[in-house]
Amino acid sequence: MLQNIRVTRFAFRITQMNKTILIIDDDDVLRASLAKGLRANGFDAVTARSAEIGEQILERISADAIVLDRMMEGMDGLSFLRRLRAGGDRTPVIMLTALSGPENAIAGLSGGADDYLAKPFQLKELVLRLHNIMKSAAANMPNLPHGLAFSDNEFYIKGNLLGLSAAEKELLKALVSPVGNTAGAAPMVAKRLRDKLNAVLSAADLITVRGKGYKLAIIN
Repeated sequence: MLQNIRVTRFAFRITQMNKTILIIDDDDVLRASLAKGLRANGFDAVTARSAEIGEQILERISADAIVLDRMMEGMDGLSFLRRLRAGGDRTPVIMLTALSGPENAIAGLSGGADDYLAKPFQLKELVLRLHNIMKSAAANMPNLPHGLAFSDNEFYIKGNLLGLSAAEKELLKALVSPVGNTAGAAPMVAKRLRDKLNAVLSAADLITVRGKGYKLAIIN
């Protein structure tokens, strides 16, 4: 009986995965403090001391949200954000800054940030804002092909998790994003996504659009 209880608890912990937050900030003390605080609030925190390292991390993992410093050595936060959005990545982003004035908030939001938080700030406020932008991102996901659902930054087929790599997931998110229906991707990534969709979903297919990349075609 004791062994069965342990197995059940372990399985529950696996299915209840925490949200992953990527923190990009060149302030070592603040970065470590934010990671500790977010982990204490039930998040999985991944950190990067520069925008360049942040880009490398996003090639390997899929974050549920990004906490991004505006002013950093090397590539600044605004340039990183513009590159992220230009590549079709719609991961929710909260931009942090010590700069004052409404013009700086406008620049951050215009650059693609979902929210903008001035330093200093309370951890509780950051946590609440993270929950809000992730909830909003999920709510803004448009109608999906019948049988496909999106929840907690994952795609599901009839309640079952659709096993996608980080690159495949980002491509599918871009294809169903409200901002556009076409997206570019490496041919092998598109092929793997097409094969996975075709294997479980007859109502959709991935087609090539000359000069634009790929499009998710809904079959009625």
